[in-house]
Amino acid sequence: MNGYQITFFTRQDRRHHGKPLADWLVHLADELGLRGATLIPASEGIGHDHRLHAARFFELTDQPLCVLMAVTAGECARLFERLEAEGVQVFYVKTAVEFGATGGGNDAK
Repeated sequence: MNGYQITFFTRQDRRHHGKPLADWLVHLADELGLRGATLIPASEGIGHDHRLHAARFFELTDQPLCVLMAVTAGECARLFERLEAEGVQVFYVKTAVEFGATGGGNDAK
C-alpha cells in the first residue's frame, strides 16, 4: 500500500482542548479510523526556537515527543483537514512510503 508516514513533533507541555497534544493526536487517529499512531518520547531535542528541550528527572513538561502515523493519501487529507479545522499548530514531516504487514494477517487494512 502506498501513502505517507507523518511524524508530528511536539513537547509534553503542549496542549489542545486541555489535553496533551501528543495524546490528542493519538486519539484523533483512532477517531478518524486510521490504522494507528505511535507516541514516542525522546530524551532531548532542539526545537524551532533553537533551544534544547529535554526530559528532566523532576520535570517532564519540556520532554520532546513524536507521534508517527502511516496513512493513505485519502486518510492524510482527512487528517490535515481536521487539524486545520481545529486550529492545531504543530511541526510535521510527511514522507511518501510503502507500507503493509508481513504474514497472513490483515493488520495493514
